[in-house]
Amino acid sequence: MHTELKAKITPFAGYAMPLHYPPGIIKEHLHTRTKAGLFDISHMGQIRLTGDQSAAELEKLVPSNIQTLQPGQQRYTALTNKSGGIIDDLIIANLDKYLLLIVNASRKDAVVQHLQIHLPHHCQIELLTEQALLALQGPQAVTVLQQNEKQLSKMPYMSIRQTEINNIPCTISRSGYTGEDGFEISVANIFANNLAQRLLSHTEVLPIGLGARDSLRLEAGFCLYGHELSTEITAVEANLSWLVAKERTDYLGAKRTLYQFREGAQHYRVGIQTSGKSILRSGTDLYDSQGNKVGKISSGSFGASLQKPVAMAYVIAEVIAPGTTFFCQQRGHDIPVSLTPLP
Repeated sequence: MHTELKAKITPFAGYAMPLHYPPGIIKEHLHTRTKAGLFDISHMGQIRLTGDQSAAELEKLVPSNIQTLQPGQQRYTALTNKSGGIIDDLIIANLDKYLLLIVNASRKDAVVQHLQIHLPHHCQIELLTEQALLALQGPQAVTVLQQNEKQLSKMPYMSIRQTEINNIPCTISRSGYTGEDGFEISVANIFANNLAQRLLSHTEVLPIGLGARDSLRLEAGFCLYGHELSTEITAVEANLSWLVAKERTDYLGAKRTLYQFREGAQHYRVGIQTSGKSILRSGTDLYDSQGNKVGKISSGSFGASLQKPVAMAYVIAEVIAPGTTFFCQQRGHDIPVSLTPLP
């Protein structure tokens, strides 16, 4: 289907992914912000966790409360290691009879291995290889979907339910990673192409590739594993403190995480803006006015909605102050940049 839509295909996390379609990344980005975009995110991992006390056992591996999730609710959190580093950022959903975990494509094997090591044998871990995943994102996403299932318009943000679209069984959550309203739809592989074609038949919907997916999440201040997140970075350092249940001390990595809450971390994720037109690329070093290295760009792109470059970086704690000017070098020139609050 992607080939028929004349997508430019690129390798990503071991998959051949559509980078963009004929309209191009900027138009796809703006279309998602104003209408609705359809993303094929089937490369991501879907894991079913069943067994007695599976929520209680999984809760020992993440800093968020999982046992309080009611059926039909889901939560964004992080799977942490012994030092508080992030093995993966993921969504955990309560579907009553089991938990559904949505994990990053590049981290599927690491997540499954971590769960196998740390969860007791009565917790069954199943990687759902026969399920595809689509994301319909944008302000008109609900308009499109409620033509097929009227109850979807009443779904609260971060809720999930099992239903049908045109007689196709689906698990649908009201969530996404673009900063827009939208839905993520888990559907059996055998029905995925049919469902995608049906959604694309609506005039409000265009297919959107990996390029716009990245610029949309970056413009919204969302992390990308391997850039803003890694096994060396904690939730506190990543400015994801809001997902940590402060009263809990019983999960892997809690000691370091709680220490950073009390004493502070050495560096933090921040937003970066520049008055110029230069795209700030991942890996670019940041310097203060005396030439001291103070940080590194983790992601950078062009924010089509903002009509200017957008970036995130990790900067040492003692120099973080809104509006502080730093410099990075590009093609032998010093480019001034400043810190800005994350969205």
